[in-house]
This record gives sequence, structure tokens and C-alpha cells, in this order.
Amino acid sequence: MINIVIFGAPGAGKGTQAKLLAEKYDFLHISTGDLLRQEVAAGTPLGQRAQAIMNRGDLVGDDIVVALLARALANRSTLPNPDASIDPWDRERKGEPHRPEGCIIDGFPRTVQQAQTLEFLFGKLQRKIDCVVAIDVPRDELVHRIHERAAISGRADDTEEVIRHRIELYDLQTQPVLDYYRVSGLLVTVDGSGEIAETNTRICQTLERLMKL
Repeated sequence: MINIVIFGAPGAGKGTQAKLLAEKYDFLHISTGDLLRQEVAAGTPLGQRAQAIMNRGDLVGDDIVVALLARALANRSTLPNPDASIDPWDRERKGEPHRPEGCIIDGFPRTVQQAQTLEFLFGKLQRKIDCVVAIDVPRDELVHRIHERAAISGRADDTEEVIRHRIELYDLQTQPVLDYYRVSGLLVTVDGSGEIAETNTRICQTLERLMKL
């Protein structure tokens, strides 16, 4: 049972790689960005609060993100009314559908405080984070990738101004998280330049070497 955080700047391919890894290794994939966009699309009060913040490229407040993440970890989105008193990773209960052996989280944490909160959430479930994979991509390539994505998706949070702001926020607020995980011995850095398949191969090789998957 393995729990992984995938980390990287905007445009590094966290979401793409997380989906590939979840499929390959049967991980539950939790994307805080996807959770937020689902709330926005549904027009919930929480989504309305988050939308203006996301459109500016700012980080959504911890109160919103942590609430969504805690709900996803506890409920797993596999049962209509899960019993919170029962371990959500338990696959052996009679009559329940298959559940992944571990999970991969992308889009969180983005600050040291969030990293500490994530450890607390896992601790409540008697679990731990086993590995933090940082995808390293040159800044020029990041900007190019996000511009290409914006042209295809039309996402309001992928404008030129927002792209620059998000990378600035990453440098100022999120890079210290790498130091936090480096000190803990959980951090591994993987070259994320080039094609998606090349990066995926590097990550898989790293995980299989470190975690003996």
C-alpha cells in the first residue's frame, strides 16, 4: 500500500503523470485542482468562492482545499454512504467494490503548512506518505506548455498574465515545500523535460527502484 505526492510547477505535467501512474499501479488519483473545478462546475457555494480566486491564479485558501481533500480521502467516492469509522483503504469488506491499494495526490501541498496538514490527514487514517516525486522542467518549457494547453482548453486560468503569476507564486511559496520533503528524506526529483512517455518511464523506474512495486 503506497501513498505518493506528485509535485511540480504549473505545466510540469503533474496531472498527466498522476493519471498514468494511477492506471499503471492501481492508485486512487486525487487532484485538488479537479476537485475545485468540479465544485465550480456544479455551482456550489464553495465553488463560487473558489472560482474568482482560481481565475486570478492565486492559491485557493487552505480551508477550502483541505475540506475537499479530507472528504476525498475519507469517502474515496466509491460508496454512496461510507462508514467513516471503517478504514477507507480496506478492500476486504464483503460486498464492497474494489478499491486501490494506495493513492497519488497532485496539486497539494503547495505550502509547508499544507504539507503538515496532509501528514495530519493521513495520520488520522493511520497512513503515511511514502514518496514525493518532483517533476523538474525548465521554465521556458513550462511557459510553452501552458500556452499550448490554453490554446486547446480555453481555460480562464491559463492567460498570459495568470501563467506568469502562477509561476511566481510557485517560486515564492511552493519551492520551500521541496526543502521540507528533502529534509524528511521523502523527495525524489525526476527530469520532466521532453515527451510525456519519457517522463513517465523515468518516474516508473524511480518508483519501482525505491518502493519495490
